[in-house]
Amino acid sequence: MFDNSIAYTKRTVPVSRSFVAFLALFTLWWVLLFVFYHFPAIDLLVARSVFTAAPCASITLAGKVCGAFALAKNPLLEIVRAVTLALPYIAAVTLVASLISSWRKHGARWRTPITDRYVAALISLTIGCGLIVNTLLKSYSGRPRPRSTDLFGGSLDFVQAGSFAGKCLGNCSFVSGEASSGGWLLCLILLLPPHLRLRLGLPLAIISIMMPVLRVITGAHYLSDAVLGWLMSLVVFAAALAVIDVLRLARSAQS
Repeated sequence: MFDNSIAYTKRTVPVSRSFVAFLALFTLWWVLLFVFYHFPAIDLLVARSVFTAAPCASITLAGKVCGAFALAKNPLLEIVRAVTLALPYIAAVTLVASLISSWRKHGARWRTPITDRYVAALISLTIGCGLIVNTLLKSYSGRPRPRSTDLFGGSLDFVQAGSFAGKCLGNCSFVSGEASSGGWLLCLILLLPPHLRLRLGLPLAIISIMMPVLRVITGAHYLSDAVLGWLMSLVVFAAALAVIDVLRLARSAQS
C-alpha cells in the first residue's frame, strides 16, 4: 500500500517545509488552547447542543442536572467507533512491515525519503498519541469529561481546557486520545503513493475527522479536547519529519 521506491536526493526544501509546517501547527495549537481556555463557553455550547436534559427521578436531586448524551449508546456509532479504533493499529503494523521489507530488500541502503516518513509516522504515534496524550495529559490533566461534570449529569466541577485544577483522577478528558489517533491517520496520506492519494486519502480524511466528532457528540470529550488532541498528532508528526530531515542532511553533508 505504501510507496518506498523513491531514492534519496540531496535537497534542502523538505527540511524547510517540514520545519515551517511544524512551527505553523505548533503555533496554531497554542493559539487554539488560548482561545478555548479564555472562552470556555465554546465547549459548553457544543456540549449542551448534544445533551438531552430530563427531569430527575428523585426529589432529593433537586438542583442537580439530569439527562444524558443521547448518542452515547447508539449501536451504530459504537460499531463505527470500534472499527476506527482498530485502524491505527493496522496502519502501524503495515508501516513496520514495510520498513522490515525495505531493510531486507535494500540492506544498508534501505533509508529513503519515504521510509523516513514511515519512521516519522511511527515516532509521532509513539510520542504523540502514546506518551504525550495518553500517558501524560490524560493521566494528569484532571479535566473531567462532559458526562462526568455536574453540568451534564455528573458530579465533578467543570474546568476549561488547559486547566489542571479538575478532580478527574485518571483517563481524563484533556485531550482526546481517539482524536489524536484520528489526526495521526490523516498524516498517513503523505505516505501514500500519488496514484492512491485520492482513492485512499479521501476515506482516511473522512475517518480522521469522524473520530474526534464521535467523541464530542457522545459526551466523551469537549470540543477543545477533540480539536487539540487531533491537532497534536499533526504537530508531532511535523516535528519528527523536521528532525529526521535535519539529521539526514547533516549526514549527507559529512559524506
